[in-house]
Amino acid sequence: MKKPELLLPGGSLEKCEYAVMYGADAVYFGTVDFSLRSLRKGEIITDENMKACVDLVHSLGAKAYLTLNIYSFNSDIEKLKQKIEIIREAKPDGILISDFGVLSVVKNNLPEIDIHISTQANTLNSEAVKFWQDLGATRVVLARELSIPEIAQIKKDVPEMELEVFVHGSQCVSFSGRCLLSDYMTNGERKANKGGCAQPCRWSYKLLEETRPNEYFEIEQNERGTHILSPKDLALINYIPQLIDAGVDSLKIEGRTKSLYYVSAAARTYRKAIDEYTETGKINREENISELAKIGNRGYTTGFYIEKPDSDGYSYDISKGLAGADFLFMFETEENGYIKGLTKNKFFTGDSVEIISPKEKFVTKVLQIKDPETKEDKEFSNTNDVSLIKFEKIPADIKYALVRTVGIKNERC
Repeated sequence: MKKPELLLPGGSLEKCEYAVMYGADAVYFGTVDFSLRSLRKGEIITDENMKACVDLVHSLGAKAYLTLNIYSFNSDIEKLKQKIEIIREAKPDGILISDFGVLSVVKNNLPEIDIHISTQANTLNSEAVKFWQDLGATRVVLARELSIPEIAQIKKDVPEMELEVFVHGSQCVSFSGRCLLSDYMTNGERKANKGGCAQPCRWSYKLLEETRPNEYFEIEQNERGTHILSPKDLALINYIPQLIDAGVDSLKIEGRTKSLYYVSAAARTYRKAIDEYTETGKINREENISELAKIGNRGYTTGFYIEKPDSDGYSYDISKGLAGADFLFMFETEENGYIKGLTKNKFFTGDSVEIISPKEKFVTKVLQIKDPETKEDKEFSNTNDVSLIKFEKIPADIKYALVRTVGIKNERC
């Protein structure tokens, strides 16, 4: 049975590296001015380090795709033309595009790089896929409004075209991401299709009657809150068999602005599920959802893929995803039986914790915490502290190991 590609978001060089080490076959990343995600933290990917990013991913045996999927004005096209040599030198394996002008520039100047049509193009039918194929595209990222049977039919109609499908992550209330709410509600300062979405669909709203200024009324939705535009997150982990059987070539996870922990844990969970099904014909449904509950989510839904979504597909009470487990600590080096690393959330000596790595997952105990400079014992390691930790058990390979809390809190799925 052919395994589909597992495609993870690469919001920074570090996230790209962890995504691949935790199971991704490929990563996608944006560049300044041409991505639908504006990133501000970490070693973000720029014109200056784009080649280093692609080289890193290639050195780990994975593919790297560049997103140029904004809708472009003339000024954007001119900027793109100035980036051509930078992109050519970087040698990404594919470029994601939604705008015809961008497609023309890339096709004429970078014919050696595969063209992937972004989900922003809203491709919903076989004729549209054939159209993109005629224009030279090798892959289409299908719109999220399709069902699995409809996807299977498209693959049957256009078998030589690669199909990519979103299987996990945040969803937009608009049609495949084409939204102007942010543009209007920030007076044009935060343009969604320029990577600056302010996510007004996640805001909590009150009602104002125009003849009664300054009198605000709560909007109630079955007493569940007022986030009436905020969909739950997508999770198709337990429908991987159907997607593979439908002929999907690439399973894509959303989240270039999500944390390194999110990227790693999501990659690990989907990698395991894909491998289990293609090798044994089975998946562990209960374990899959349990693992995904431990990363940030607004509750999970299957979107349009299984049946048409209804009111249960919305997250009425929160705007940001809540993780079922707190990310506590990143391993860096081992020093005389202690692990030196960065604390992401506060934890104490004596705490039981769960350690995950690309190959292992187990619960252990924090035996001792020391200051790396003074070597004095500490009762706890605070957020952003660099500490020396002695664990009851550590992975066979500590590189890329992450620590989180045990069990699930804030369970929403």
